[in-house]
Amino acid sequence: MTPQIVIVPGLGDSGPQHWQTLWEQKYGATRVKQDDPDNPTPEVWAERLNEVIEATPGELVLVGHSCGVLTIVHWARLYGSHERVKGAMLVAPADADQVSTNAEYAVVGQMAPTPLSPLPFPALVVASENDPYASMERARQFAQAWDAEFISAGQAGHINVASGHGDWPDGEILLSEAMHAWTPPDIVRM
Repeated sequence: MTPQIVIVPGLGDSGPQHWQTLWEQKYGATRVKQDDPDNPTPEVWAERLNEVIEATPGELVLVGHSCGVLTIVHWARLYGSHERVKGAMLVAPADADQVSTNAEYAVVGQMAPTPLSPLPFPALVVASENDPYASMERARQFAQAWDAEFISAGQAGHINVASGHGDWPDGEILLSEAMHAWTPPDIVRM
């Protein structure tokens, strides 16, 4: 059985042309809708994610972008895990601990400090070499702390609409490969 994708948007709820929204439509994914998508707080955003996880049947794969990544890692810190969460794709994690370099999105600092404990499920961090919201070095540190695999998306900006990633076919390939690794089919051997 193919896991249900749970889209965990960042600030502004990842607009209509964002790859997360396009994937939601394409794959019938479940979306986490925050009451205030422009005002992230760890407890409130993690609680909403937990509500969606509890209400969504079957095996789940979480797909977070930017502040959505922080929502997932705070959820893991606050709730531990859930046996149906089989993995998480963590794209362009925002660095909430160093938002002073990006005053435009200082509100992301409300998600600090970023949890740096191993995640209780497999994860893949996809980061860009020129992301204005987290350095490549910092993204690698996150991946190492979270015990996650790490992939560079090259010079891809923040991997959002502004950086030319409305439709993101390379991301779909990464998600497909990760889902296959995290939820191998049951094989009956004779």
